[in-house]
Amino acid sequence: MPSNRFDQAKPFLTLAIVVVTWLIVPVAFKSLLRASFFELQAPISVSASHLRDLQDFWGLKLHSQKELIEAGRDLARINASYDLAVQQNSQLRDHLERLNKLLNVPAQPAYRLEHARVVRRDFSAWWQQLTIRKGSDFGITVGAPVVFSGGVVGRVTAVHAYTSTVELISSPGVRLAAVVEGDDRPMSFQGGLNPTFGPARGVIEFVPIDIFASAMSTKRLVTSGLGGVFPAGLTLGRVVKLEPSTDGLFKTGEVELDPRLSELIEVTVLVPGANE
Repeated sequence: MPSNRFDQAKPFLTLAIVVVTWLIVPVAFKSLLRASFFELQAPISVSASHLRDLQDFWGLKLHSQKELIEAGRDLARINASYDLAVQQNSQLRDHLERLNKLLNVPAQPAYRLEHARVVRRDFSAWWQQLTIRKGSDFGITVGAPVVFSGGVVGRVTAVHAYTSTVELISSPGVRLAAVVEGDDRPMSFQGGLNPTFGPARGVIEFVPIDIFASAMSTKRLVTSGLGGVFPAGLTLGRVVKLEPSTDGLFKTGEVELDPRLSELIEVTVLVPGANE
């Protein structure tokens, strides 16, 4: 009987020994072990990403010549519109630079644009992360903002040799200053507890009481530029709900984020400290 009890308790004793051993291991060794695990895992994830790109390439090769001609015609139209937008953007930036010099406004921090492919997505109710196919070998730094055509994606939280981890703005760990478009009063944005397969949402706090928004009349939420991490004016989402907070001095609300966050294929990292 005692032998049977010992056999039943043996797995729990082993688990207890492992837990105690892990707790007394130095933090430096844990960090080294964690970094080594990511470095060993990175080639597998990156190789799988390259294989997907190769699969997409041969999938496109199977399209007929007519389909390719039509796609090229559509791409030419898009490029023409982008060329016009680039010219207008250049004129606006020159005009803004002249105004800043007249008003003695401090220069905004410069960024180098680093485009990167998405390797893996890790979504749960507690965190929302992406792994991208560039790391310290391309000068990516921890804390660098990540964007796409729809606005803010998130920020870099870990950098390895070949890959980097990006925490999405839908993650509860992301908090930043934001403003409603057309208003310069800052408020606090934070990612929410999002279901794995549900739409991404965020939370907005300290909203002035004279700002109104609903599902029928949404407000565009953008970065304020405070804190020096994200440039001002980048889209965060749409405020779809506002209600008075418990203290009655401000409002709290719900922010609907871009649904493309869960389908991103390529993102752009704004690497600070260099000119574009």
